[in-house]
Amino acid sequence: MSAPRGGPNLGSGSGIFRRKPIETIEQIGESGLQRTLGLRQLTAIGVGGIIGAGIFSLAGAVANKTAGPAVLISFLIAGIASAAAAFSYAEFAGLIPRAGSAYTYGYAVLGEIVGWFIGWDLLLEYTAIVSVVAIGISGYFNDLLGFLHVSLPHWMSGAPGTEPAGVEPGSYKVNLFAVLLCLLIAFILNQGMKNAARFETLLVYLKVGLVLLVIVVGAFHIQSGNYSNFFPFGLSGAFTGAATVFFAVFGYDAMSTAAEESQDSQKHMPKAIIYSLAISMVLYVLACLVLTGMVKYTDINPEAAFSSAFAKVGLGWLGAIIAVGAIIGILTVLFTFLMGATRVGYSMSRDGLLPKWFSKTHPVRKVPSRITWILGGASALIAGLLPIGEAAELTNIGILLAFVVVCIAVIVLRYKRPELPRTFKTPGMPVVPIIGVVFSIWLITFLKPETWLRFAIWFVIGMVIYFAYGKRHSAMERGEDAGDGDPGGLKSTSD
Repeated sequence: MSAPRGGPNLGSGSGIFRRKPIETIEQIGESGLQRTLGLRQLTAIGVGGIIGAGIFSLAGAVANKTAGPAVLISFLIAGIASAAAAFSYAEFAGLIPRAGSAYTYGYAVLGEIVGWFIGWDLLLEYTAIVSVVAIGISGYFNDLLGFLHVSLPHWMSGAPGTEPAGVEPGSYKVNLFAVLLCLLIAFILNQGMKNAARFETLLVYLKVGLVLLVIVVGAFHIQSGNYSNFFPFGLSGAFTGAATVFFAVFGYDAMSTAAEESQDSQKHMPKAIIYSLAISMVLYVLACLVLTGMVKYTDINPEAAFSSAFAKVGLGWLGAIIAVGAIIGILTVLFTFLMGATRVGYSMSRDGLLPKWFSKTHPVRKVPSRITWILGGASALIAGLLPIGEAAELTNIGILLAFVVVCIAVIVLRYKRPELPRTFKTPGMPVVPIIGVVFSIWLITFLKPETWLRFAIWFVIGMVIYFAYGKRHSAMERGEDAGDGDPGGLKSTSD
């Protein structure tokens, strides 16, 4: 049971390290969000966030340049490391059925400043991921138009400075298709979670069906000789490849931000996290086996691996279907991560760390419309004006740091509060979460200095906002309990 308002459990810790007590978080009460998601929809959202460019382009690039056929091992290593974090997320999801994911978990266990740090970080990371994926889909779209002998005006074909050879420098002004994609996903999310989840689930079914088609048809064209030199870049190549493909095996973390929109969060959310990662890993491994079996790794096209592989075996028609399917399938990644960003922002606003205006929900659709349009617009701005490389550099460090925080927090809470009822327990405690911490920190060492610089700038901006606004307006500072009743004094309002 939650402690009385102002009781000893409310306000554990002090100052910037005050912690939101688990007991009050468990008693969510009436939320501005609507519980519409079942286990099937949650799992589909998780799969939608995990499977994307990892199969359609990343697997081929890593096989060709880094690991060879051992790209299979790269995915397995990355999957094991990701599972270590996934187990930690699953334990928290069953224990704290509240929107916000890593932000909320860090706030509850390690303190408000840690929760703010992770939440502020994820706002940038998730939004940037949406931008990067939109830019990538735009590239597929432009290739498809070229196949149809259609060309767009130069001014709308890409971000400034991305002109290919033969195009006059300065002729590209904006990546209009990427901008429209980001705004489209924001629009879909604003139609209500029930309708948005139906759209996402349909696309995930189409995407999984496409991957299964690739696996089944491709299996008949495997040449065992292509596996003969399985580690052409050595074992180190497989580990280096794991560092690259790791970013294709998360997405469940963004899905877990939808806890308050799940019909039975404490029961379904842990299962959805584990199921989505397990399904995705099976598909990744089988797809890698087929790809490197169909084509020798040196002949794999890193830009369009499966399309070119089927063209080489005389199935060019299937390659065209894959190109179209890739565009449709990767849309699900946009959905999952923009949803994740908006729910983190909603939770931070509800807790008073950001202005309450951001977390007002639509009176009918029960979604945080304002923060959705703001973050959708921000992702559109990044996608329209930045090259994909610069946008991608914003996406890596925050996810890894969130994994570190969640894995540490699950260890701390297990030993400090072992009596709390858990619907799922991380196995192999504390070894499994420690694996997640070590692997995440190891991957962080691969990041470029420019990535650290951008992260440091964002961190400083966040600290200024926290101490100038968030700390003073925090629901914990004001003695409010945002865990039950009307969350933090919110009332739905029209936009």
